[in-house]
Order: sequence, then structure tokens, then C-alpha cells
Amino acid sequence: MTRPLAVRAWHEFVRTRDRQALQSLLSDHVVFRSPAVHKAQAGRRLTTAYLEAAVVVLGPRLTYHREWFTEDSAVLEFTTVVDDVQIHGVDMLAWDDDDRLVEFTVMVRPYKALTTVIEHMAAELER
Repeated sequence: MTRPLAVRAWHEFVRTRDRQALQSLLSDHVVFRSPAVHKAQAGRRLTTAYLEAAVVVLGPRLTYHREWFTEDSAVLEFTTVVDDVQIHGVDMLAWDDDDRLVEFTVMVRPYKALTTVIEHMAAELER
């Protein structure tokens, strides 16, 4: 299966950090689920804030390794390093008929990686 348009658009955003590209990719009603926040974050504004902060925190050494697709969803496995802590995780994406993301869930392991991500994300979101 060829890489779906929504996944290609996500990779382009990660590469360029182009805010307009991210806005075009997100549905107005997108839901973001963070490994650090119990409650799902709903809406484009909150999701944008989290995803922009994530590419700053994780981005410099973020590498995607494997991807699994269905007709309207994907799982993207990634690794990165923050403060010399190895981070392993997955992004789970779901999109609508217009190829706009309606769900974005992040899972991170191990525990030390999660606590490092939480600390850095909190600092980035405060900016």
C-alpha cells in the first residue's frame, strides 16, 4: 500500500515545521491524546500547540522507522534522543474522507523517556 496522503502530509510538517501545512492537515474537531495528559485535548488550537511543541522537543533527532496503514489510519514507530535519554514511541493517526487528521495519539516508552518528554513539553508549551 502506498503511503496515505495524511501520513505524507504529517512527514512534511515534521520536516518543515510549516504551521500552515499543519493547519491544513488538522480537522477542526481533531482530538489529541498525549501520554502526559490524562484528558484528551480537543480542537485544532490545542492540537496545534501540542504538535508544534512536540516537533521542537523531539524533532532534532526524531526518526520514523516503521509504518502500518489502513484505509483511514496509521501507526508510525519512532525513536529520538532528548537529554541523552533514548525515546521509543508510536504516533497513531486517524483521518477523515478529506485526509484531515481527526485523531492523533502518542505513546512513549520507557518511563524515563516519558518523564523527560513531559518535562520538556511543559517547558515548550509555556513559551
